[in-house]
Amino acid sequence: MKIGIMGGTFDPIHNGHLMLGKAALEQFLLDEVWFMPNGNPPHKKSSAIQSDVKRRAEMTELAIKDYPYFRLELYEAKKESISYSWETLEFFTKTRTEDDFYFIVGADSLFAIETWARPERIFAVCTILAAYRDNIDTPCKMQMQIEYLREKYGAEIRLLEAPLMKISSHELRQMLTAGESVSGFLPERVEKYIKKEGLYGAEDK
Repeated sequence: MKIGIMGGTFDPIHNGHLMLGKAALEQFLLDEVWFMPNGNPPHKKSSAIQSDVKRRAEMTELAIKDYPYFRLELYEAKKESISYSWETLEFFTKTRTEDDFYFIVGADSLFAIETWARPERIFAVCTILAAYRDNIDTPCKMQMQIEYLREKYGAEIRLLEAPLMKISSHELRQMLTAGESVSGFLPERVEKYIKKEGLYGAEDK
């Protein structure tokens, strides 16, 4: 199978994540896209994560419920140690040798990936799908970075045209705390869950 992996804190997961997963599925003819909440990411302080991993996983499961080709993957969520992308990807490629893996990242990650732990081991085991949005990211600039990483690491990287949803999980948390409407930004089941659980200071009115 051709499997796309989307990692993140998903704090909370929103429609932009789902739109990106759908774009990857369709543009690269993937069989599945795995949404993988990170329990202990190396690049974020624990104080920056507002909800525990159990709740973030539950929100993710609710968000992808209506998508038969999306799957919740809890490998990193169950780890107590820091989760590194290279270790995760090597684990899957060793345990699922018949499958091909595609690691879905944003444009910012494409330019920062050399600061990640062991980037050469990431490139060795998967194809990178680097998402861009026409009126925000410049495909030409990204293509130059792709050529650089190909020459240096032998990386296999493809550009993924992503739909535009100009909002972040951080901004959504602020809106929820302020009692502002997030309609259209969050899956309805996720919004109801957040208000029921009182996450991010939201209230179930």
